[in-house]
Amino acid sequence: MPSLTVTAPCGVPFVELHQSLPSRVAAIAPLVDRLMRFIKLVIGKARDSSESEGDIELALEEALANAVRHGNHENPHKQVHVSCRCSRDGEVSVTVRDEGEGFDSEALPDPTAPQNYLRTHGRGIYLMRALMDEVSFAESGRVVHMRKRMATIC
Repeated sequence: MPSLTVTAPCGVPFVELHQSLPSRVAAIAPLVDRLMRFIKLVIGKARDSSESEGDIELALEEALANAVRHGNHENPHKQVHVSCRCSRDGEVSVTVRDEGEGFDSEALPDPTAPQNYLRTHGRGIYLMRALMDEVSFAESGRVVHMRKRMATIC
């Protein structure tokens, strides 16, 4: 059973949610739904977030699919760990960690190159980078950090 922890430290202007999921493709959509409800709850109506929420949702789906399929190879004995931090100023940070071997994020083929147009894989990280304000990899590609700032309504 996945663990769920919500942390709201005293005096700190953010809320964090930590979740683990089994390395099954079927577990991705329910977790994305849960995380998006969390983000909407924390960010609230103070932000113009409709476009940003869609960007975050798709980037989350791609990051989790990569972790489950490519990182953990859908191994039922491995987990994917997710941390989502939402700050009061509208910043959303997500970290996805798998238990796989890792990869070189700089050695991926460019999905916009003509020779790669018909490839069935290889667009997830490209989409994540296009949709989020920041995307970085750590621990030999086993960890992806993503950040998005929601627009303020004035």
